[in-house]
Amino acid sequence: MQPLESHISKFLTYLVSVRGVSPHTERAYRADLFSFFSFVETKRLQEVTKSLIRDYLGSLYDSGASKAAVLRKIAALRAFYRFACRERWTQENPLAGIEGPKRGRRLPVSLSYEEVEHFFAQPNLSSALGLRDRAIMELFYSSALRLSELAALLLSDIDFEGREVRVRGKGKKERVLPVTETAVSWIRRYLEHPERLCRHEVSTLFLNRFGEPLSARSIDRHFVRYLQRSGLSSKITPHIIRHTIATHWLEKGMDLKTIQLLLGHSALGTTTIYTHVSSRLKREVYDKAHPRA
Repeated sequence: MQPLESHISKFLTYLVSVRGVSPHTERAYRADLFSFFSFVETKRLQEVTKSLIRDYLGSLYDSGASKAAVLRKIAALRAFYRFACRERWTQENPLAGIEGPKRGRRLPVSLSYEEVEHFFAQPNLSSALGLRDRAIMELFYSSALRLSELAALLLSDIDFEGREVRVRGKGKKERVLPVTETAVSWIRRYLEHPERLCRHEVSTLFLNRFGEPLSARSIDRHFVRYLQRSGLSSKITPHIIRHTIATHWLEKGMDLKTIQLLLGHSALGTTTIYTHVSSRLKREVYDKAHPRA
């Protein structure tokens, strides 16, 4: 086996055995590394220079590679050369100072107030399951929960009198969120419906037709069904409801710091994406409404 192939093999073994990467990631890194060394036409790590790296990136741009693909290939090379320097196969890291394309931030999709009302009108309110789904929708929109957070809610997490809900978020961090009177009312209607099945040992708030905890996947499937019934965009997911209320909060004047706390974002930078959404929506309204726009 040639030295280069041996180095790549040892690096990939390290990724799998120590870093625990998936077979898919291991195959992607393998393909990216062999593609790069085939381009630069060298078997020696020491012969790779910053100039060759830039030529390689230029070839990727010329071939129409996406930003995501370029960033992944750079990540593979960075990881490989860090490992190579640590193993002392080479003294220089040619990736130092090399920057890839800036990954654009995708603006989250959000619904209008009218679309929210139309979507929420889809469940059949004569059944316990329909009331459950309406309560789920209202709670999503009320408090901007994550799908996993809502599925994990216990009945004891709801403070009906204080109109608050205790949520266990990412990293097992707990936060207490306000709940609208509307959401509380729908949750009560669901809990009081005579058809609601509940096993005594089950303390989860939202249950399936067998009286067992409703999974996050099941909630997602229900959203898909109501989506088909509503005729709205196929991009609507439970997470879109979270994006929607965050956008509506901002448009109604709530400050970013409060929105950050309500959403459970650890960094304010994650929340600032909604300023772009709000600005876009305001521009759309302006262009439609202004007589000379």
